[in-house]
Amino acid sequence: MTFHMPAETAAHDRIWMAFPSSGYALGDTEDEAEAARRTWAAVARATSEFTPVTVVVSTSQTDHAHRHLGEGISHPITVVNAELDDAWMRDIGPSFVVDDNGKLHAVDWVFNGWGAQEWATWDHDQHIGRFVANQAGVPILDSQLRNEGGGFHVDGQGTVLATRSVQLDPGRNPDLTEADVEAEFARTIGAKKVIWLDHGLYRDNQTFGTRGHVDIVAAMPSPGVVLIHDQRNPEHPDFEFSQSLKTQFRAETTAEGQPFEVVAIPAPEVLRDDEGWVDYSYVNHLVTNDGVIACTFDDPMDAEAVSVLEQVYPGRKVVGVDARELYARGGGIHCITQQQATVS
Repeated sequence: MTFHMPAETAAHDRIWMAFPSSGYALGDTEDEAEAARRTWAAVARATSEFTPVTVVVSTSQTDHAHRHLGEGISHPITVVNAELDDAWMRDIGPSFVVDDNGKLHAVDWVFNGWGAQEWATWDHDQHIGRFVANQAGVPILDSQLRNEGGGFHVDGQGTVLATRSVQLDPGRNPDLTEADVEAEFARTIGAKKVIWLDHGLYRDNQTFGTRGHVDIVAAMPSPGVVLIHDQRNPEHPDFEFSQSLKTQFRAETTAEGQPFEVVAIPAPEVLRDDEGWVDYSYVNHLVTNDGVIACTFDDPMDAEAVSVLEQVYPGRKVVGVDARELYARGGGIHCITQQQATVS
């Protein structure tokens, strides 16, 4: 039996999320905790305009979740309980794929805290992929690859984007080669061609990052089109990387042999926060049914970024959600969501 992962632009039955429950995701004070809850809930409510949402919530946070999620929704937001370490559903949840009979399955990657990072815990999160699959009522496709959903991106036709600093990370898969990873991607998500980037954005490669997730760097809004994080300020360490990405993709083709149209989406003008160089990125958005849920940053580039997203996703409504509280904790809107594809 063969499997393929639909593009994120395919129809969705549901979006899965997790609710912040402990540690740095909540913060050190009740004010910080409320800011986190409000932001995660704002993404869930915006998404519910287009697609039903299920949020996995630690028991201790159930009342908070109902308080924040229950207003201003279009489709149902369902709360289910499971214990969590963190709240990045893209990474701890499964990747939904379809077999050659049109049946949905869930790939359960091995999650080990983004390469066994010293600051990470994953006693609970390592079980969430299986939990979500069971909640969705779909068979599990087990993988021994240490991997996260934010660490790769597909076009639905066999082209996969990945970074060597993630899948070949010594903390994740120390004994694997590119060919090994490509073979496992072929088996589980239907990869025909993997386009390797060396690493991710500068901040994401520092101590509290993922070691280089692709989902804040590049995305394929349609086959043959690649959206590139465009850091235009030469003061920022991502400036040279953005230039090299454009060069790389102009020389690349899809799995089908189609040259890429390279579309640059600007980085926000803000360069630094209290921790150093930012990795704020408009690439990190969720596409679901008739909508696009986009990161905004109260930044002069917000309007241009929304315009670019409207152009590459024609006919979909782009809804901005302020993502600064998410990025303060290590990610964006794509990082906290995971789509469940619709199957006929």
